[in-house]
Amino acid sequence: MGQCACFGGAEQERRAEADRAESQEARAKAAEAAQRRQEEFDRSAAGRAAKAQMKAMKEAKTSSNQGEPVLKWQMG
Repeated sequence: MGQCACFGGAEQERRAEADRAESQEARAKAAEAAQRRQEEFDRSAAGRAAKAQMKAMKEAKTSSNQGEPVLKWQMG
């Protein structure tokens, strides 16, 4: 025999709340893991190289040729 939906509502709501709590916990753990991976990358040689490259690119943008043409050529 089937049950009326009004009897199972509390159980469904409890289950939904448990699912939300599990999802929130999983997101928190994933964020912590991502933070740890980022910190490990920053400490690694590849991370330091990437940071240095980004810094060099930023400096190259700010100290460009100041309006002078990049390619110069002469007729002759």
